[in-house]
Amino acid sequence: MPELPPVRRRLHMQAFSWTLYALQNAGLMTRRLDMESLMEAARRRTGLTNFGDIAFHEPLLRLLDSCRNEARLNSIGKLVCSEDIVQLLCNRLEIQRDLENWPAIAKQPISAPVFITGLPRSGTTLLHNLFAQDDREFRVPATWEVMFPSPPPLAGPENYPRIKRAETNLAWFNLLVPEFRKIHAMSARFPQECVAILSHSFMSDQFDTMFDIPTYQSWLERQDMRPAYDYHRQFLQHLQYGGPVRRLVLKAPNHMYSPEALFAIYPDAQIIQTHREPLEVLPSIASLMTVMRSAFSDFVDPAAIGSEMIRFWKQTLHGFLDDRKKLSSGAVYDVRFTDLISDPIAVIGGLYRELGHDFTVEVESRMRLFLSRHPNGRYGNHSYAMASFGLNPVEVDRQFTVYRERFGLERVS
Repeated sequence: MPELPPVRRRLHMQAFSWTLYALQNAGLMTRRLDMESLMEAARRRTGLTNFGDIAFHEPLLRLLDSCRNEARLNSIGKLVCSEDIVQLLCNRLEIQRDLENWPAIAKQPISAPVFITGLPRSGTTLLHNLFAQDDREFRVPATWEVMFPSPPPLAGPENYPRIKRAETNLAWFNLLVPEFRKIHAMSARFPQECVAILSHSFMSDQFDTMFDIPTYQSWLERQDMRPAYDYHRQFLQHLQYGGPVRRLVLKAPNHMYSPEALFAIYPDAQIIQTHREPLEVLPSIASLMTVMRSAFSDFVDPAAIGSEMIRFWKQTLHGFLDDRKKLSSGAVYDVRFTDLISDPIAVIGGLYRELGHDFTVEVESRMRLFLSRHPNGRYGNHSYAMASFGLNPVEVDRQFTVYRERFGLERVS
C-alpha cells in the first residue's frame, strides 16, 4: 500500500485522538475487531443471547477482516467501528426478543413500498423529506428509530429518551466529522435512508463510505442481496407494528444495484429514480467519502476515491438501466434534478398522481413550510474541486455519455 501524507485535523480532534490512542495502548477503551468479541459485548450490554438468523455471520466476518487489514483505522476509527458494530448487534438481539414477545410483528404487511434511488447528491434526500411531511398517507422511517428500533416505536413506551439518545449520538458525530453536515444535514427526527437499515445485515455500502475496505466492498458487489432485503423487511415490520399501516417511502442510492433482490422481497414496490449530471455529482460524492474516511483514518487517498467513484457509479447506473428493461411498466418514475430544484412542489405533486395519491392543499402547505425552514446550505457551503480527486472532466463526460443522453441531463453550475 503506497504511503500517503497524514490527514490534517483540528487541534481538539488531535488531542482527542491522542488520548484515545494512549488509553487503547494501556489496554483501556479497546475492543478486538473480531466477531465473537463484538457479539459477546452485545450480549453483555443487552442481557440477551438470541441473534436470530445467522446469515449475517459471513458478511460480518468479511467486514471485520477488511477493517483490520485494509482500513488503517486510527484510534477514533477503531472506537467508532467497534461501537457501531456492537450497536447493530444489540439492535438485532432486541429485535429478535421483540419478535418473540409480539409474534404478530412477522404478520405486518408491507404493501407497495416506494423506493427513492439515484446517484447520491441528486435530490433523493429532498424528495424523502417532502414525503415525510405527509404522515397520513406515508410512513418514512426517522433517524432515531433506525438507530434504536427496540421496542417497536409505535407499540412501545415513550420514545423521547431514544430521540434524545440519537441527538446525543449525532452531536458526537458532528464533533468527529464537522464538515459532514455541510454536505448532508442530519437530525434525530429527519428521515433515515436504507443503508442504515441494511447495515443490520452487514451487507451495506455504509461501511465502505466510512472506511477504506476494498476487499469487503468487492465481495459485497458480487452477492445476492436477498438475505439483506429479507432482514430489511423484518426491520420495517418491526417499525410499523402497533400503528396504522401506511405506505412506506424509503430511500438509498444502493437500491439501484440490486433490483432483483428488492423486487424478490417487495414484488409490488415502485421506484422513483432521480437524475443529475454526473460531472456535478461525482466530485461531491468523492468529497463526502474523503471527509468521512479522514475522520477514522490518518491515511486517505482522495485520488483513489475519485477513481473508485467513476468505476462504481458507472457500473451501478448502467447495470440499473439494463435491469429496468426487465421491470413491469410503471415500476420506475424518473425525476430530473434540474426540475426538482426548479419547482419541487410541482415535481412532488406529479409523483403523487403517478403513485395514486391525492395531493391536498394541506399537504402542499406542509411541504412549502418545510422548504422555507430548511434552505440548502444553512450549515455552510460544501466546497470541493474535481482536481482534488483526480477527476478529469473529459473522462467523466465520456464514461457517462449513455446515461446523460438517455435522460437529457445538463449541468446547472
